[in-house]
Amino acid sequence: MQQWARFAILGAMFVVAYLLILAWQKDYGNAETAPQQKTAVVSHEVSADLPNGQTATAASDVPQANIPAQQTTDATAPVSQQLISVQTDLYHLWINPKGGDIVRVELLNHDKNKDSDDPFVMLESDAKRTYVAQSGLIGLNGPDSSRNGRPSYEIEKSTYSLADAKESKNKAGETVKTLTVPMVYKTADGVEIIKTFSFTEGEYPVVVNHKVINRSSQNWQGQMFGQLKRDNSDDPGKSDQGIFTLGTFLGGAWGTPEEHYNKLKFDNFNDEKLNVEATGGWVAMVQHYFVSAWVPGQLKLTQADGQPYAAKLESRKSSDEMNIIGFTSPTINVPAGTVAEVDATFYSGPKIQSELKDLATGLNQTVDYGWLWPIAKLLFIGLQFFHGLVGNWGWSIILLTVLVKLILWPLSSKSYRSMAKMRVIAPEMQRMKEEFGEDRMRFSQEMMALYKREQVNPLSGCLPLLLQMPIFLALYWVLMESVELRHAPWLGWIQDLSAMDPWFILPLLMGVTMYVQQMLNPQPTDPMQAKIFRIMPVVFTVFLLFFPAGLVLYWIVNNLITILQQSLINKSVEKDRAKREEATPVN
Repeated sequence: MQQWARFAILGAMFVVAYLLILAWQKDYGNAETAPQQKTAVVSHEVSADLPNGQTATAASDVPQANIPAQQTTDATAPVSQQLISVQTDLYHLWINPKGGDIVRVELLNHDKNKDSDDPFVMLESDAKRTYVAQSGLIGLNGPDSSRNGRPSYEIEKSTYSLADAKESKNKAGETVKTLTVPMVYKTADGVEIIKTFSFTEGEYPVVVNHKVINRSSQNWQGQMFGQLKRDNSDDPGKSDQGIFTLGTFLGGAWGTPEEHYNKLKFDNFNDEKLNVEATGGWVAMVQHYFVSAWVPGQLKLTQADGQPYAAKLESRKSSDEMNIIGFTSPTINVPAGTVAEVDATFYSGPKIQSELKDLATGLNQTVDYGWLWPIAKLLFIGLQFFHGLVGNWGWSIILLTVLVKLILWPLSSKSYRSMAKMRVIAPEMQRMKEEFGEDRMRFSQEMMALYKREQVNPLSGCLPLLLQMPIFLALYWVLMESVELRHAPWLGWIQDLSAMDPWFILPLLMGVTMYVQQMLNPQPTDPMQAKIFRIMPVVFTVFLLFFPAGLVLYWIVNNLITILQQSLINKSVEKDRAKREEATPVN
């Protein structure tokens, strides 16, 4: 029985290691490291404050919807082909007046890596990488369906900042600054389209609105589309995080009120094409810590057959192997002499769960905690609470560990007490082995009698590890998926809890605490088992060298509390046994 208990503990340890490696590898094949060869791009004049190398987006990737044989042409040419620069307190982005695509987004509050002050680049379009957000109007009269290419919008100016913003009230009734960036396209027959980007101070979502003013004598029909176009290049945010972040998902995602979260690998954009109609859905490109998404606006109208407004969510591969995921609205009819509007919300930034949840149902699930998400969410809530108290994620992990150990203290105490009794009766077990070792049946009978007499359960030693295993795995995904812990420092040499310890000090400390903890447990009588248990601290130390420092910190604190708990229980059990022996009359 004792052997089975020890093998169960050993097996549980290896299960933890196996599950962590399995979790790391589950999405590893999603990221193609070789960038695709780029096709020719539309040339344009680059503004002075645009980073060198930016290119415009091609028209060939726009969804095709009922393109007529002839299209109206521009009534006027744009004042300039330079990109529009927009800077808020959260990001700096550039819009191409040719089509009104967002071709670059820099996140000002998130560094490229820990050792750089350069902002993290979400979207960009240059010779090395293509990742852009496109939108426009297609269909019978949509200017983006023109065989002449994307429409060229007139712009008022090429640089915007919060200094140009106006105060307005948000949904909560608070006064906020709102920045609007308008662009105008006019046709020769009197249709005017105003495309407006609306930015709010302190918020990542951007509302992209198309206003159709039909001054012609004909009915106008069109559909709004919004899409994300990305090549197969690797995730730029993973390079400084250590080898165990490679498994974080990189690819497309979509959701509806019925199916909240679905992932779509880049490799499957052709084989498993997305083609879903939904009232209230979203599409996105997901990467480590960050996400870009389109959320179609919900128009206050119904389709001709009386059905509620429903956007079509689609994905595909372009001719040059670009990954495209987007939406297309139902057909919008604008009779002559009338005005209509259609919009969508674009998000490109960190995966902040509270903001994503408010934006669309299921979008917050792009923070993917895996199958242990209920535990992971509770852990994250606990971390947020403690961070609100102490203002440091490292100390928050320590306080969370203490809280978890206190909650599990009653259950683990029973287990440790049984293990302490095993430790006390170890000499008697050794004597029985020497006396009955050749007679295995007699030895087993005597052992069972001893366990019963001493009220010992040899399998109880598995309980603490079995209780900790799901918590440990869930915390791993909290550290891997929560952008709040990206580049979060603790103290001294630990300047990023989501990355491995650069000096390996924490893994070594973990190994020491694990060794001390093992010394408090009953030692195996079998030489082979004893050898295996002696090398376990070394094996786990090496294993945790490459894990996030925050996870190793959790394990160290957990071990220290366990050592304290076991020491107290061991002393109590030894004291109780000594009293019993004193009270037992000597024959």
